[in-house]
Amino acid sequence: MLELKKITKIYTIGDINTYALNEVSLKFRPGEFVAILGPSGCGKTTLLNIIGGLDQYNSGDLLINNTSTKGYKEKDWDSYRNNSIGFVFQNYNLINHISILENVEMGLTLSGVSKEERKMIAIKTLKQVGLEDQMYKKSSQLSGGQKQRAAIARALVNDPDVILADEPTGALDSTTSVEVMNLIKEISKEKLVIMVTHNQEIADQFASRVVKLKDGFVIESSDESIQILKDEDYHLKKTSMSFFTALKLSFNNLKTKKGRTLITAFAGSIGIIGVALVLAISNGFGNEINKLESETLSTLPITITEIPLTFQGGPPFSTEGQIDNNTETFDPVYESEKVDHYNVLTEEYLSYLEDMPSEYISSIQYYYGVQMLFLYKNDDTITTSTSANVTFSELSNNSTYIDGQYDLVAGELPTKNNEVLIITTFNNEIDSHILEFLGFDVDTGVDFANVIDKEIRVAFSDDIEYTVAGTDVIANVTDESYQNGIILRVSGVVKAKKDGLEANTSGIYYHDKLENLYIASNIDSDTCDTINSIPSSLLSPDQLTQLNLQKHAAGCIDNPLAINIYPSSFEFKDEVLGYLDSFNVGLPEEDQLIYTDLASTISGIMGSIITSISTVLVAFAAISLIVSSIMIGIITYVSVLERTKEIGILRSLGARKKDISRVFNAESFIVGLVAGTLGVMIAYILSFPINIILERVLDGVKNVSALRVDHAIYLILISIALTSIAGLIPARIASRKDPVEALRHNE
Repeated sequence: MLELKKITKIYTIGDINTYALNEVSLKFRPGEFVAILGPSGCGKTTLLNIIGGLDQYNSGDLLINNTSTKGYKEKDWDSYRNNSIGFVFQNYNLINHISILENVEMGLTLSGVSKEERKMIAIKTLKQVGLEDQMYKKSSQLSGGQKQRAAIARALVNDPDVILADEPTGALDSTTSVEVMNLIKEISKEKLVIMVTHNQEIADQFASRVVKLKDGFVIESSDESIQILKDEDYHLKKTSMSFFTALKLSFNNLKTKKGRTLITAFAGSIGIIGVALVLAISNGFGNEINKLESETLSTLPITITEIPLTFQGGPPFSTEGQIDNNTETFDPVYESEKVDHYNVLTEEYLSYLEDMPSEYISSIQYYYGVQMLFLYKNDDTITTSTSANVTFSELSNNSTYIDGQYDLVAGELPTKNNEVLIITTFNNEIDSHILEFLGFDVDTGVDFANVIDKEIRVAFSDDIEYTVAGTDVIANVTDESYQNGIILRVSGVVKAKKDGLEANTSGIYYHDKLENLYIASNIDSDTCDTINSIPSSLLSPDQLTQLNLQKHAAGCIDNPLAINIYPSSFEFKDEVLGYLDSFNVGLPEEDQLIYTDLASTISGIMGSIITSISTVLVAFAAISLIVSSIMIGIITYVSVLERTKEIGILRSLGARKKDISRVFNAESFIVGLVAGTLGVMIAYILSFPINIILERVLDGVKNVSALRVDHAIYLILISIALTSIAGLIPARIASRKDPVEALRHNE
């Protein structure tokens, strides 16, 4: 069955070679109980380790069933130990953090035996050694004799051909020693038992054969006339440890160190907490932006102007002050080389807009850039809007927008071309110049009702005389200017909503059709004839632009300067944008009409800012992730040192190097899973006080910290990945440990 041919084992320390075994030749057969005797250091244990495949010989050959092992690879030795060898050690070498039953099952687990079958076999084997009532206990709860019986059961459970016992009674009292030896003697009736011992008496009493070693040589061997026949059916079954088994081993080990495991997991979770909170707050703000766009900004129009609005390169938006999202037209007085594109609002395009499906939009508003002169007569005094420093603006024709931004406090909203509306801020403030223009004393409060039905007029350009005083152009009006003007009436007063986009807006606003009425009456005026007579061929591009703006201001052009399109709902907004894009299909770039989706632009800028801030914060939090991963790698290495003997035990049972790696990779996996889960849970718990604080600071904005489920899952996976990577090196170190040295650890 087993034959050693001139086996030599040399240990080299520096330049010194020490022969542990020197050309040892021995034969062993089934049913023998061989005792190997000799003084300490004679090579007994080395011989046992070589027979068991834990240690490798330098020269000679070990024949198993007449088959040479010279060509054996690491995996072959692993399979050999698992299939053919059962070890019984002096110090028992039971794994402390699993039960006796699980210790006995381990060899079967490595053999790939199913859970039900291996449990049945293990229980049967434990009954055989008299430990059926102790199977669920840990090794620390057993006596020395019971531990050795458990070790024998583990050696027997895989039905090996050979039992190798290294000083099996060395740690037992005499009575227990006899009990254990009787058990081993019984086993030798069916199997080859090779026992290393110092005890001549035990060897003589129980062994059927005695081999004596001294200084690495066999000095005596009884009954050597053995013929070993080749077993044609002998083959090695590959061993394997499932990841689940590795997980269970590691989990049981971690359970014995709950405090350290939780502290390690908490340290590893700090980075996850930081990243999770950043993502949660970023997601919460993102949700608020989307909510703002869909509920509030959705009422903002899609704007088309002659010079497209842009947030790059300066105008048309100022970098200071507030943007008026409602009615102000644009005054693009800047150099032509700064303008990338001009929109030409042709009759074809205007007709195209009018043909847009009615369900897409609630209204389309056209701005002509007319600068009208408004008049108010108080007794015999006529005051102009210019002299009073009052600016009139065009009111949005979108009723949804008006209803969403303002509350009516007096009168009614304008429904006729000649009606105007007074708008105050959310706290009833308005420019004092407007009240003075309307003839009120600003030192006393003005009742809303007193403003209703106030009469204002718009003067036509031919009824205005202009005089030049130095560098100022002064508009002079007469009673005729007033009498010939368009009569306007203040129809109502509204107050801006506190939480609306127009919360701080105030002013006096005219009906959107007033410009059309003014242009229709003014386009054939002498003023327009004079402006239109200016020869454009003599003007530079900048001068042409200014002339065009002057024509619009004077009401001499009936083509709009800007267009506001109000989608009927947030859902139809994409339909509107798609319709506008369709017009540009096939057109050269310079002929395309570029629109500005102010709502998307604002939310996009806000989103970009939040994303940028989040990226920076995540980067900082990621540093702690890396640091904690390194720390976990160090702790895993400490675990390798602590579990060195366990590594040796598993290798003696036939575990492969990759199985050992898997055990520690599983430990890193568990720590990473716990750290990630703990981090996500803590971040979730912290989101409650964070939301309470932010709700107070941000005036009612709720659920700012909102961690998405997919982000939580990704963070847990990242935690597992990082800790697994950090544990790769310690796991590799563990797998490369010499099983013989590992078994001697702490001895």
